[in-house]
Amino acid sequence: MCKKIAHLFFIFCAVILFSLKASAQTPVGIFDGQDDIGKVKHAGTGTYDSKSQEYHLSGSGTNIWATHDEFHFVWKKMTGDFILRTNAAFIGKGVEEHRKFGWMVRSSLDTGSKHISAAVHGAGLTSLQFRRATNGVTEEKKFDMTSADIIQLERKGNTYTMSVARKGDLFVSQEVSDIDLGDDVYVGLFICAHNPNVIEKAVFNNVRIAVPAPSSLTPYRQYIGSAIEILDLETQNSKIIYQSPKSIQAPNWMHDGKNLLYNSEGLLYTFDIKNATPTVLNTGSAKNNNNDHVISFDGKWLAISSSDKSGASIGWTLPITGGEPTRITPIGPSYMHGWSPDGKYIVFCGARNKEYDVYRIPSGGGPEERLTTSPGLDDGPEYSPDGKYIYFNSVRSGLMQVWRMKADGSEQTQLTNDDYDNWFPHVSPDGKWIEYITFNKNEVAPGDHPFYKHVYLRVMPVDGGPSKVIAYLYGGQGTINTPSWSPDSKHLAFVSNSSLLFPIFPISK
Repeated sequence: MCKKIAHLFFIFCAVILFSLKASAQTPVGIFDGQDDIGKVKHAGTGTYDSKSQEYHLSGSGTNIWATHDEFHFVWKKMTGDFILRTNAAFIGKGVEEHRKFGWMVRSSLDTGSKHISAAVHGAGLTSLQFRRATNGVTEEKKFDMTSADIIQLERKGNTYTMSVARKGDLFVSQEVSDIDLGDDVYVGLFICAHNPNVIEKAVFNNVRIAVPAPSSLTPYRQYIGSAIEILDLETQNSKIIYQSPKSIQAPNWMHDGKNLLYNSEGLLYTFDIKNATPTVLNTGSAKNNNNDHVISFDGKWLAISSSDKSGASIGWTLPITGGEPTRITPIGPSYMHGWSPDGKYIVFCGARNKEYDVYRIPSGGGPEERLTTSPGLDDGPEYSPDGKYIYFNSVRSGLMQVWRMKADGSEQTQLTNDDYDNWFPHVSPDGKWIEYITFNKNEVAPGDHPFYKHVYLRVMPVDGGPSKVIAYLYGGQGTINTPSWSPDSKHLAFVSNSSLLFPIFPISK
């Protein structure tokens, strides 16, 4: 009896010590804590670099396979649905071809816990691995593609979808729909050396945990949180510079290179990038501003779209420093999108007689001129820096695609022709590239660009040609409705969305 009591007391103490360890965890960036799972020979580490917003993991461990696991894990406790995404790479040549890193979701921190992991191996094998029962056998779904750079793992109920890509490519996916890990889970990044005597290292950037909009959300009446991100075109790494529980939309990069302009809840804000400080821009009587606002090429003027008393969006202009706006379009809906380089004209999307087309109007006021006449939606017009062309998106070919025409509306030419819906082409200030946003046709109708979807940001040469993905995100409406290139054409500003905000990044009060 004494031995039995002693054994129970030992178990009780172990449980208490484990609980104390968990409660004493030090956060690692967005994660609650970190642990070595299983009996690893060499302790692992996880660190966060707040300047680069990168995570560095090191870890040992025999494997993540069969009936138990050994690896290093940085984790966050979560419930409900979520989307996990990261870019990742090993550091160094490595020893074992089955060393691995990726995302993992576990029921517990026990070595034999139920789990699912999105893993990339040292030799390139890319696979979705899962254990359905505690101490059960691990199963696997392998991808045809290998050596993924971008890893995404999404949970919807008991359905998990792993999506992967090499940098610049579109996602490919695998799915399992009957993995019950419980609602309360550990979510995080892992690394495993596949050799107990070895420590492997990896770096993770563009690390995002997004909580998507609930299915009960009423579009354009209810919103989830927003993050402003700045993307480095050369490295394709982005940094979160600001968050808000409200809807932030359509960041323009101002000509000083130090400030952004965005809209939120009917107001326009300038945003000091260095100090992460927003300031309301005075737009006078225009208090219902939407996300179609654009800065003139000389940086002195602003065209905005704001509802009048009838509720229709109207085009207005005002000095970039703010003031009472001047009405430009006589009727609405009118959505401002682009200035001519000489400042004489503004192009916009206008609905006239139930047809949406591209129009041009003198910036000082005057008669509007219709430039497109094809049935279906034509939207997002924007001048090239040399003033020769207007780029826009059109649904006339079936899906939404990027088009180009001469400044007088002639020679309308399709530039993209793929199996996706492509919106809002923005020409880089150096005139070399076009950025645009891509929606999945299985999620979105061709004539729609809603909030809260899986989207890509892509770039292609200004005259057309192969496109490459530069950002993978959860966003859509408001992400890049307006030109968002930095003046030096080296960076882009955009908005991503999530119901979950993290205190390590600036958050509006």
